[in-house]
Amino acid sequence: MLPCCDLILKNLLMPDGLISDISINDGYVIHSGLSEKSEKVIDCSDYICLPGAVDMHVHMRGGQKQSHKETWESGSKSAVAGGVTTVVDQPNTIPSITNAETFTDRLNEAKKAAFCNFGINGGVQHDSRIDEMYRAGALAFGETFFAESSYGSAVDAQFLKESFLKISKINALATIHAETVLEGVDDSLFNHDILRSQQGEAEAVDLVLKTAPSDLKLHFCHLSSPLSIERIHKRSNTTFEVMPHHLFLSTEMFGEKDGKAKVNPPLRHERTRQQLWEKWNDIDVIASDHAPHTLSEKTSYEFHSVPSGLPGVETMMPLLMAMVIEKKISLNSLIQKTVYNPSRILGIESSGYIKGCKGDFALYPKKTAKIKADLLHSHAGWTPYEGMQGVFPDIVIIGGDIVYDKGEFYRGSGRWIKGKGYIANKSK
Repeated sequence: MLPCCDLILKNLLMPDGLISDISINDGYVIHSGLSEKSEKVIDCSDYICLPGAVDMHVHMRGGQKQSHKETWESGSKSAVAGGVTTVVDQPNTIPSITNAETFTDRLNEAKKAAFCNFGINGGVQHDSRIDEMYRAGALAFGETFFAESSYGSAVDAQFLKESFLKISKINALATIHAETVLEGVDDSLFNHDILRSQQGEAEAVDLVLKTAPSDLKLHFCHLSSPLSIERIHKRSNTTFEVMPHHLFLSTEMFGEKDGKAKVNPPLRHERTRQQLWEKWNDIDVIASDHAPHTLSEKTSYEFHSVPSGLPGVETMMPLLMAMVIEKKISLNSLIQKTVYNPSRILGIESSGYIKGCKGDFALYPKKTAKIKADLLHSHAGWTPYEGMQGVFPDIVIIGGDIVYDKGEFYRGSGRWIKGKGYIANKSK
């Protein structure tokens, strides 16, 4: 006889076509099959039930200078409402995360407000103390900017090589923003694409690959072109991510001076977007690069002064689930790229259907709806996907606790995910 558990997901349709019950207790799946009893039972007959997604690339903003763009509360609510139960925050905050003190300040801010699981990366800059941040609990290191971006200063090849050696020595993961930026007038989407070209991105990937020690665990952020993807699989211990905006958006969908479409790496032309979809089976991870700026910031300046970045943590899974509903991608492939692969790459526990997995799930209806900015939760207040089709979850569960139910949020068992180097009370 099975013990009484905290929650049962009943009549859940598994990706292999079988119908089963999932029993969750103390935050973890304890049984998949016929269930016994629980005070909480959710009938999943009308839902597609996925393990909670991991978005390994978000910028939650916050702090004194960026809370108007996003806070840990608003950003994590956006994640949860989009079916994402774990986020990994990037270190190009204000101030940047470069030592144990700034890391701990960021951690305390997140602990007070986050509605989902979260990890925090350490920054790689000239004043960074990598060992110190590793002991403080940094999950990985980067994104390291091998090209200048909003709130991110570029590092050179020699410094990158030295940093790689330090990260490799502690067996941590290094993540890289790889671009080549040409000199010129950045006054339109057309010129933004030229100055940060596909070929330049591929060349930067090549240089990073040559610089990295053979034993370094290396992950490339937001590759935007098939040219870059073709370089990656030449090296072991190397993975990469692609963002929804490079899969769903192209320059032809916007006016030439539309700052709302400005992002690094840039949106590409429609043909490149279609070619990126042709690489779907090769992609390791889909992540959002959620980088919110307010609508005023994206529309009130000349194009060259508009900050780069798009909100996306809440729309990532809904956009991709719409592709599943339309039978353009498989459910299994989506789960691999948004749950299992990012968990494996980060070295963290994964949510899932079998005993021992984290009890994080999102229950999606079996029909699409139009994406509308006024229904989203980011402080950004807008979305580049306005009017597109998405499938938003009705119910989201973290650690067996219902944290989102048809528009209502509840604080559950979301927690900090420590890096493997964490040493309690010895972070400095």
